[in-house]
Amino acid sequence: MSSGIQIKPKTAIQKSKASSPLPCSSEPAIKPLPKPSDKLNPKTFDPFGHSRAPSAFAAIYAKGGIPCRLVHGSVKHRLQWECLPETVPFDPLLITLAEGLRETKHPYTFVSKEGFKELLMVEGATEKAIPLLPRLVPVLKAALAHLDDEVFERGLDALLQLSAIVGPSLNDHLKHLLTNLSRRLMDKNFREKITVTLQKLEQYGGKATVAIIKSKIPTYCSVSS
Repeated sequence: MSSGIQIKPKTAIQKSKASSPLPCSSEPAIKPLPKPSDKLNPKTFDPFGHSRAPSAFAAIYAKGGIPCRLVHGSVKHRLQWECLPETVPFDPLLITLAEGLRETKHPYTFVSKEGFKELLMVEGATEKAIPLLPRLVPVLKAALAHLDDEVFERGLDALLQLSAIVGPSLNDHLKHLLTNLSRRLMDKNFREKITVTLQKLEQYGGKATVAIIKSKIPTYCSVSS
C-alpha cells in the first residue's frame, strides 16, 4: 500500500552540501609544535645551513678579501692571484692565511696552505714577516694544538716555511710553539716529521735554538752534536 508522501531524490547541489566538510573556523588554526627530530630531518635540515655562521676565513674569502682563487687543474690544483703577490700587503693577509690553516673544508684548506707558502716566497718576505711574528705565532700555535691531524700537519709545514724566512728572529717566540710539538712527538705518525722539523728549526735558528728546543723537549739530539 503506497503512501501519499513521495521522497524526492537529492539533487546534485544537495549531495555536495551534504558531503562537503565543515566550514573553517573563523579562529586561526593552531600550528603543531615542531618535533625535536625535525631538526635532523634531511628534508628540512640545510647542510650548508644558515644555523651555523661561516668561519672568519670563509667569510673573508667569500667577500673577496683573499686576493687569490683556487684553479682546478687536470693533475693538481694551483692558486691564481688577482695581482702580483709581491704587491700584496703582508698585514693582514699573512695572518689571515695562517688563521685559515685551521679550516677543514675545501677550498679553504688549499687556499690557506698554498697562499701562506707562496706569500713567504716573494722578494722581501723576511722584512715583511718579522714584524708580524708576535701576531703570527699565536695563530700557528692554535693550528699546532688542533686535534685534526691534517690541520696539525699544515701548521707544522707553515712553521717550517716561516722559520726558513725569518731565521733566528723566531727564537724569541719558539717556546710557545714547542709545547704542542712535544705532545705530538709521542704519536708515531708524526714522530719522524716533527724530528725533521726540529732539526730544520735548529738549522735556520742557529746554535741558540738548541737550548730553546731542549728546554721543552729534553730528549732532542742536536744535528751538530
